[in-house]
Amino acid sequence: MIHFTEEQQMVRQMIRDFARKEVAPKAIEIDEEEKFPHEIFKQMAELNLLGIPFPEEYGGAGFDYVSYVIAQEELARACASTALSFSAHISLAGTALDDYGTDQQKERFLTPLASGQKYGSFGLSETTAGSDAGGTKTVAVKKGNKWVINGSKAWITNAEVADIFVITALTDKDKGVHGISNFIVEPNTAGFEVGKKERKCGMRASPTCVLHFSDVEVPEENLLGKPNEGFKQFLNILNGGRIGIGAQALGIAKEALKRSMQYAQEREQFGKKIGSFQAIQFKLADMATDITAAEHMIYSAAQLKQDGQPYILEAGKAKLFATEMATRAANEAIQIHGGNGYIREYEVERMWRDAKLLEIGEGTSEIQRIVIYRELQKMIDRL
Repeated sequence: MIHFTEEQQMVRQMIRDFARKEVAPKAIEIDEEEKFPHEIFKQMAELNLLGIPFPEEYGGAGFDYVSYVIAQEELARACASTALSFSAHISLAGTALDDYGTDQQKERFLTPLASGQKYGSFGLSETTAGSDAGGTKTVAVKKGNKWVINGSKAWITNAEVADIFVITALTDKDKGVHGISNFIVEPNTAGFEVGKKERKCGMRASPTCVLHFSDVEVPEENLLGKPNEGFKQFLNILNGGRIGIGAQALGIAKEALKRSMQYAQEREQFGKKIGSFQAIQFKLADMATDITAAEHMIYSAAQLKQDGQPYILEAGKAKLFATEMATRAANEAIQIHGGNGYIREYEVERMWRDAKLLEIGEGTSEIQRIVIYRELQKMIDRL
C-alpha cells in the first residue's frame, strides 16, 4: 500500500475535484478544435497549481514533488492534453530555472511562471536530435556580452503559447555533448520565430510547434548555469520529468479502467451484461493489476527523488512500464466498448491516442530500456 501524507491527500482531492468539474467537461471540445485550454490554465493559476512544486518566495505553492506527481495523474484522468502542457510548463521549463537558475533569473523568469502570469516551454528536440539528444545542431556563439543563436527546434510543447523558453544550443562544437549549454529566450526577441504548429494524432489541445533561430541575440545573463553544462542539466531534468510522464499514463489508464467497468455493467449482449462474460472480466482484471504495479513504481520513484536518493533506474522503469501499460489499457478499453469504443463520444479512443505519445516523449521506450540496462551495469555486483 502506498501511504500519502495528509497534505498529499488534500492535494489529490482538490485537484480531482477541479479536474472533474472544470477540465473533463471541456476535454472533447479542446481535442476536436486542437485548442489550448487558456481558461483552464487561468483557473489553475488562481489555485496556484502552475507553481505547485516551486518555493513560495518565487510565487510557487511550496508543495513537495510527490504532490506534483499526484497533480499530473489527476489532470491526465480528465484531459491528458492539459496534463502534458502543465508538465512542460513545470517539469521542463520551470524546473530548469528552479534547479539551475541564479537568484536573479529565478526572480525574473521563474516567478511569473510559478504564479501563472506566464507559460513556459523547453526546446531540446531537433529533427536530428530526438532520442539522440547529443545530436543538437543549434549553435550559440559568444559575441561581446551576448550570445548569438542560430538553428531550429522540433516538436516543442507549449511553443504556441509560451512566454519563456529554455533552449539548448552547442557552445563548443569540439566537445560534443559536453559542449551544449542552456539559454533562456523570450519570444519577442528579434530573429526568434515560432513556426508551424503540428497536427497530431493525440494530445491535440497541447500545442506542438517548430522553433527557428536566426541570429537571435540573448544577453549573457540568460545563460542557465555554466557554459557547456547543458547536457548534464537537461538529462537531470528529463530523469525527473519521466516520473511525471508515467503519472500521466497512470491517470489515463485509471480512467480507461473506470469507463470500461461502467460500460461492462451497462452494455448487454446475448441477453446478459457483458461484464458477466469471462473474456471481459479477464481484460478488466489485467488492466487493474497493471495499474497497481505502475502506481507503485511511479510513486516509489517519486519518493526517492523527493528524498534526494538515486532514482534514475526507478524512473526509467516506471516510465517504460506505465506508458506501455496505458496504451494497452486504452486499447482494451476500446475493445470492451466495441463499436462505441471507436466513436469519439465515448472518449476511450482519445485516451489511446493520448497515451501513445507518452511512449515517445521525454525518452522513448527504447531509450528507457537503454537507461535501465546502463543503470543495471553499474550495480551488477548488487543484483
